[in-house]
Amino acid sequence: MKKLSILLPLTLLPLGMTHALAAASAKIHTVTLGPVRKVPYTPPEATPDNKSEEATSLRVRPLFVDEKQKEWTVGELHDVTDRTFVVRRAFRINDSLPGEAARWTWQPGPWLMVDRTTGHVTALHLPAFDTQISDVVWFRDYAAYCGILTTVKGGLVAVVAEVGARKAVAQQKIGAWPQPDAPHPVCSTAKWERTPMRATITPTNGQPITFDVVGTSSLVEEGDSDDN
Repeated sequence: MKKLSILLPLTLLPLGMTHALAAASAKIHTVTLGPVRKVPYTPPEATPDNKSEEATSLRVRPLFVDEKQKEWTVGELHDVTDRTFVVRRAFRINDSLPGEAARWTWQPGPWLMVDRTTGHVTALHLPAFDTQISDVVWFRDYAAYCGILTTVKGGLVAVVAEVGARKAVAQQKIGAWPQPDAPHPVCSTAKWERTPMRATITPTNGQPITFDVVGTSSLVEEGDSDDN
């Protein structure tokens, strides 16, 4: 009996130490966005007449995980859940012609998903997303925007996509691409409604298209979206 009374605590002690070590090793990550910085930018619609400083600059912010910079971002973030958010990436690209010295300019890039708990940053691959024309509007974990399909039967499309899905929840061709003298922006800002959940996307100088989102499928309504 004396051996049991001695061995039992010794048997339990390593288990208690294991739980304590596991709790101590669970690192809490800190995800923050730094201050805004204005950087040079050449938009696709830039001309010698409209190349003002305000029209040719981006306001970027650094993304830090545990005080280490991971990315540059542009625009506002969107909270998807209480632990994850999406934000658009910004990057520098060499804009010099052959024979010229390096000439760096900034461009808005794809969207990122950031997990505040793990500190993990994931690049989102939104269907038909184009960095030059796609102006994404988020609702919950859904994105509504205009994009470009590069297939033979592709063109300019209105898209509703869900985070994590490989294919668009809804997609409708709205025009040919490329277009001569294409307007900028190509589409107006998408509009979301909660009940019923729907997104309305309107091409510039075109008719609105409304997608009623039902789970991971949708119904398409073409025409005026005022008839609710």
